[in-house]
Amino acid sequence: MPNVRNSLSNGDHLDFENKVADLDRQINELRKLSSVKGIDYSTEIRRLQKEQVAELKRIYANLTAWQTVQVARHPKRPLLTDYINLMVKEFSELHGDRCFGDDRAIITGLGQIGRERVLIVGQNKGKNTKEKIACNFGCPNPEGYRKAIAKMKFAQKFNIPVVTLIDTPGAYPGIGAEERGQAQAIAVNLMEMARLTVPIICIVIGEGGSGGALGIGVGDRLAMLEFAYYSVISPEGCAAILWRDGSQAAIAAEALKLTSRDLYKLGLVDAVIPEPLGGAHRNIHDTVYNVERFIVKTLAALKRTKIDNLLENRYKKLRSIGTTDADKLRRKTQAGRERIREALKAIPKKRKPVHAKV
Repeated sequence: MPNVRNSLSNGDHLDFENKVADLDRQINELRKLSSVKGIDYSTEIRRLQKEQVAELKRIYANLTAWQTVQVARHPKRPLLTDYINLMVKEFSELHGDRCFGDDRAIITGLGQIGRERVLIVGQNKGKNTKEKIACNFGCPNPEGYRKAIAKMKFAQKFNIPVVTLIDTPGAYPGIGAEERGQAQAIAVNLMEMARLTVPIICIVIGEGGSGGALGIGVGDRLAMLEFAYYSVISPEGCAAILWRDGSQAAIAAEALKLTSRDLYKLGLVDAVIPEPLGGAHRNIHDTVYNVERFIVKTLAALKRTKIDNLLENRYKKLRSIGTTDADKLRRKTQAGRERIREALKAIPKKRKPVHAKV
């Protein structure tokens, strides 16, 4: 039987997990009775645990897009600081953008993953209220993106690979952020990351919202955790624009194709990293281990590729986004069609017979 390390209280269960919450309550009550009365309820507890595992498998095998968004936003889902603490050795944080300030919504620093020395760039939401306010609830300002690209260029100078961990509802849309050049900061990051001469791995660990996610999301490999989402806009924002009604978010989520499964089918995501049964919030350590294993394996493959080929592949990957099968076929056969066209031009044309005048 799979090991479900469920430390959630009844209030932490999502709306579609009512039966799981009820089973948790029964298991906890039996454990309390066992300790108080000294009666062995292990058989009943094992039966309830098996039923709980079966229910979790059923639910998480058929999540809707909106339910996936809810899982990605779960308050106990592992955040950037969890990945740094459990996955990165000898982490040394780097601060400031050398222009305005140090945005706490984006954390950068050097560390070691496996045997590889890497630069970590990630978006931090904060765990408690004080941290959330300091991190602006994970919505970076322009200085955050400027800090990120400055540290990436520093990593390029010393030939250090870059790993970005994406988890944001979107870039901060406030007046101050716009005055300091929010759109330009993200645009510069897109351009500069596209031509960094070091391997870049991008992983969506929770929410991947709009340009806020894209600002540190250009790389050689883009992966997503199984129940994360990646979208041009939040479902609520899309519903507010299309229907002027945020309650239509579930319909918008389905239309946006924002789940890892949909994006992998569309070719926008290179890999989907599996999560433990019931989501990352039920087993943080296994989730971090899966992410670490993906990074180590992918970095080993990317480091064997020549830099020129790496940049060329990165450029082709970006240019292929949004193309249809017909466009891909046209590009694939372009060289052959041009050869045929040149060969036809080289064929001498027959002269028209000139009729003698009588």
